[in-house]
Amino acid sequence: MSPFDYVILRAAPRIQRGEFINVGAVLYCRELDYLGAGWDVKPERLRALDPAVDVDVVCASLDQIRAICAGEAAGGPAAGTTISERFRWLAAPRSTVVHPGPIHSGITEDPAAELERLLDAFVR
Repeated sequence: MSPFDYVILRAAPRIQRGEFINVGAVLYCRELDYLGAGWDVKPERLRALDPAVDVDVVCASLDQIRAICAGEAAGGPAAGTTISERFRWLAAPRSTVVHPGPIHSGITEDPAAELERLLDAFVR
């Protein structure tokens, strides 16, 4: 079993109100050299918080997070850092439409399967 850290990604269409919907997760497992992100955006849930929300902007932000995790050039400068630096960058608090919740930990043998479990438990 290997320890891992994760954050739940939250979408806050009107950040000033402090209301959010869980839309994804990022999981980092140093021992297994794994950093992955997954999401499931339900437009109707976002529109319940803000009927004018731009769902495409939320999805673009999540795709940027995926690119950072994968170390792809589309992720920008953060994607060129080490896996641990990428996770810390993604987990840092920020006031944006898509932002991370607190860091939590666990243990796993299969980080990809654990990421799916987290999405089922907290997002879907």
